[in-house]
Amino acid sequence: MDPLYKKAIAHGVAGMAVFVAFIFLPAGTWRYWQGWLFIAVFSVSTIGFTVYLALYDRPLLERRMNAGPQHEKEWSQKIIVSLIIFAFFVFIILPPLDHRFGVSPVPAYLSLAGNIVVVLSFLFIFWVLKVNSYAAANISVADDQRVIDSGPYAHVRHPMYAGALWLFIGMPLALGSWLTICLVPLVLPVLFWRLLDEERVLRRDLPGYSDYASRVRHRLIPYVW
Repeated sequence: MDPLYKKAIAHGVAGMAVFVAFIFLPAGTWRYWQGWLFIAVFSVSTIGFTVYLALYDRPLLERRMNAGPQHEKEWSQKIIVSLIIFAFFVFIILPPLDHRFGVSPVPAYLSLAGNIVVVLSFLFIFWVLKVNSYAAANISVADDQRVIDSGPYAHVRHPMYAGALWLFIGMPLALGSWLTICLVPLVLPVLFWRLLDEERVLRRDLPGYSDYASRVRHRLIPYVW
């Protein structure tokens, strides 16, 4: 089997095991339908991504597999990525604890809506990846990289982060926790730091990016910022 495919499968299996442990151990029960549904939705979405990239964009799959602080070149990004990973797992662990102790339960219909938000955020990120084959999981500029200004990039400079933001909103709803949703504002400074630091690197290393930034003025939300 292709080593890249082996790596992708190993990451997928390990990720599934981590999700099951980090969701059901804090919940203290297997009878947590929100957890099972979320794992199914998240797994199908990520597997769909991986299969598509394996078939149609192997270079991007290789770039997406190099995720984590160890793959970042800038020390600032090593710190930022570590904080984002920590925040992600907080958003995975807290809802099951909330479910266990019944602190701030979410109605079933809102949990279903949360899963829809998760799916929509993945579809939006998929659109970003289809448009931009250079969208690596780490901040780097390839030798042949060019500025992408079509699709979502025609409206905001960092659409990937817009999709990620909705993922952080959808996960607590899907897992049934109002309390965790209240933590979303705490994630925003880290996301903004990542975004602004990435812009610094792109302006420095990617020819034409400064001109693109002057044409597309909004970073994350059209007509807002």
